[in-house]
This record gives sequence, structure tokens and C-alpha cells, in this order.
Amino acid sequence: MLASVCSMGLMGIQGYPVTVEAYSADGMPMFEIVGLPDAAVKESRERVRAAMAACQMAFPVARLTINLAPADVRKEGPAYDLPIALAILASMGVIDGDALAGMAAVGELSLSGSVVGVRGALSMAIAAQEHGIKAIMLPSQSAGEAACVEGIDVLPVSHLSEAIEHLKGKRRLTPLKTVPYARLLCERKASVDFADVRGQRSAKRALEIAAAGGHNVLMVGPPGSGKTMMARCLPGILPDMTLAEALEVTRIHSAAGTLEPGSGLKIERPFRAPHHTVSAVALVGGGAKARPGEISLAHDGVLFLDELPEFDRTALEAMRQPLEDGFVSVVRVNAQARYPARAMLVAAMNPCPCGQHGSRTQVCRCTPREIARYMGRISGPLLDRIDIRLEVSAVPVRQIAESAPEEPSSVIRARVQAARDVQRKRYANEGVRCNAELSARQMEIFCPMDESCRDVIVRACERYHLSMRAVSRVTKVARTIADLAGQERIAREHVLEALRFRSDEEQSGL
Repeated sequence: MLASVCSMGLMGIQGYPVTVEAYSADGMPMFEIVGLPDAAVKESRERVRAAMAACQMAFPVARLTINLAPADVRKEGPAYDLPIALAILASMGVIDGDALAGMAAVGELSLSGSVVGVRGALSMAIAAQEHGIKAIMLPSQSAGEAACVEGIDVLPVSHLSEAIEHLKGKRRLTPLKTVPYARLLCERKASVDFADVRGQRSAKRALEIAAAGGHNVLMVGPPGSGKTMMARCLPGILPDMTLAEALEVTRIHSAAGTLEPGSGLKIERPFRAPHHTVSAVALVGGGAKARPGEISLAHDGVLFLDELPEFDRTALEAMRQPLEDGFVSVVRVNAQARYPARAMLVAAMNPCPCGQHGSRTQVCRCTPREIARYMGRISGPLLDRIDIRLEVSAVPVRQIAESAPEEPSSVIRARVQAARDVQRKRYANEGVRCNAELSARQMEIFCPMDESCRDVIVRACERYHLSMRAVSRVTKVARTIADLAGQERIAREHVLEALRFRSDEEQSGL
């Protein structure tokens, strides 16, 4: 007897339908799985056999063939255990095949029959809804992330016996209720607040500009000056994610397996801080199964690289194209995927190997040659892709003790949100969301400058030998400063402030 169950596969962060067919015939007992299964799929034979036994279901003594269609796409992972078990039960006549119509099933089975969570549940639910499927059966541990998908019933299942009783009509599973995204946003809380950062007003101003325009930042300062703390405060002043952004971020983390069991839609912008020993593959993505890297896991959030010169040069250079394009294409022999990678790069470093170069209280022990070698670990092309560079000085202890209450993140976020709202309306039909994403053609349209602004930029290029990429980034930062000031056109003072973030030298004389 032939029976089929719809399931879903995962390729990168995109789901696609997979038809699981079960055919039982008389002959020597055999259990074969075809359709390009990997080792984890082939091992489902023993998991399904034990799970059916735990549900007091006799395994068929027949020649049993399982086909996973389309047969020319490689199937990976244990997510096909549940649909394989249901297809076998339907081929035995235990379950009515009509009960499986219009429904998809995804889940890994344990030997006791429990349904275990899987990667990519949200992507699978979205793909199922797009293909006209009315309901999808997901593990209870993974169903929460798909509760936001409208137009499809998400059925959480904890045990194979629950799925069987639901399909027999004995005890129906209750679909998860769709939670309004606005309600989820009300639960957002900043883990680290700028109110806890004493002093550093110029650095806070630079980070506010970076958050308002989505710009990359490099902070240079001695140890203990607050670089890491301010970087961790940055997600708290970024604007709320839209529903589309939250869905995309959750899909990436679900595909990577970094979501906590039972968690729902991610509403907090991601903050990733990989150690400086991270490899190029872990940073930009790859591996045998083309998994997303740290730059994709930080999509629509912050990628923080502390101690930037200590990172492997190959790993840093691998980020250059993703920082420019906003995505990563990972191609391997057995897999290929394209992951979004539009993250804010926030980097921090010491001014020299001992960290005290330029300090007013400590003596630097480094020679000029050692300092030059240390700074030379970061390539010019990578530095050219950083919009804002700022020096962070250590705050005196007396200032920390006597300073007035600092501005909280909520107040700064309100200004950032207002600037982002202006940009969202301005670029509504342009395919970009913030100033940092503007192309050369769009800059000519949306970043008009008068003669005095152009004269400042020309003189800066002559004096500081700025590249064309540096000029475009100065223009984008100036556009953000104008947005924070509520001005439609870029003024001379906006360009001057943006230029101060491109060089350590004083440029007020321009």
C-alpha cells in the first residue's frame, strides 16, 4: 500500500516542501530510504522502529520503501523522523490517508517516541504557508518560533502518540495562538543601559550617530576606558525591529540552531561578540553543511570585534565583501546557501600593544616600530569600510564619582528612532532601510550638498588623501547627522563633524 505525507526541508534559511512516500509490499522484510538521504536520515529507521514500539504499534513485517521527493535534492538532519513514522502508519492503514491531506509534519523522534525540536522551524512554517498548506505539525520545543506565521495552523506535538490520536480524531491538537508583534515589542528591555556609562559624551554622540544611520564604528582607547561596555549598550538604542526584520533574524538563528528551546520570535536585535581566535569560516559562514557565520547571526544587529588587531588577518579580510554587499554566499561541494549579513560592525582596539599610548596617566612601553607593526595588522581596505573612528580616553575617577546622572538609553533610542523613521519614509521605494546602505546613485539624489559642503570635502581629500569610498562614507554620516538634527539638507557643520570621524588629526581648520 502507498501513502504519502508532506514534510519540509531546509536549505540555508529557506524552507522547501518534501514529500515523504511510504510503500509496503509483500516480500522479504526490509526497510530502505531513498531520495539522497544523509547519514542522519538513514539512521531514522531505528528511531522510527523504537518510537512505534513505544506507542504499542507493531512495525510492518514487509518490504518497506521510503522515498523523499524531490529525489535530486540532498536531505539532511533528523527532521524527517515524524513524517516517516506517519507515512508508515498510513501505509499500514492505522491512520486514514485523508487526514494527512493539507498538512505538513516535521520532527525528530527519540527512542521513547518523544518529538524533539529541530532547526529551521520558522522557515519551514513560512514555506508551508507559501505553498498553500493549511497546518503544520511541529515539535513543541520549536513551535513557539512559528506562532507568528499567519494563514497556517501550527500544531505543537510532544509525542508520536499525540500525533496519532490527532490524526485519528480522538484528541485534537490545539493550534498555537498568533501573538501580535506589537505585544512582543512591549516586552523588550535593554540589558545594558547608557545611563551606567559615566562621561564619554563624545563617544556616546558617535555611537548615537552610528545607530541612527547603521554605520560601522571603530573605537580606539586604553584598557578600562569603557569600549566594551558602550558596545554592549548599542543594541539598546537601536530602533525596534519591524516584523519582517524579526522574522528574518529568527530564521537565521533557527537555521543555525542557536535559539533556546521553547523560545518564540526574536524581538531583541542580536549582539554577537566572537573571540579573536575565531576562524574565517566561523566568522562569515561555511563548513561542510554551509552554516551561517557570526556576521549573519548578527544580521540587523551588532557584530562586536574586541581586540581587533588580534583577529586572524584572513578572517578579517573575509568580511570585506559581506560588509559591502550585505549578504554572504557560501558554496561547498555538498551544500550552498545565501545568508543575509547586514550587521553593524563595531570594533575596539588598544592604541598600541601595551595599551597606554597617548595616555595621560600611564607610560607607554612600546617603541614606534612596535606601534606601527601593531596598527598594521588591520588592512587599509578594511579600515576604509569603517564609517566612524573615535578615540576613547579613560575617564578620571573623580569625574566618575562626581558626574551628574547620565542620559538613559531610552531617551537616546527615541532620537535614533525618529531619525530612522525619516530614513524609512525617504527610502520607501529604494530598497534600502538606512543611510549606510545608500548606493552611489541614491547618494546623488538624497544627499544634496551646497558649494560650501563640497569645498570642505575637496580640501579634506587634498589634505588627508581620502579615497572615493571614504568620501562616500563621510557623505552618508553627514546625511545621518542632518537627520538627527531634523534638517532636510546637509549643512557645512554636518560635513565637518562627519570628517572628524575619519581621521585622528584635528580638522577644525578646514
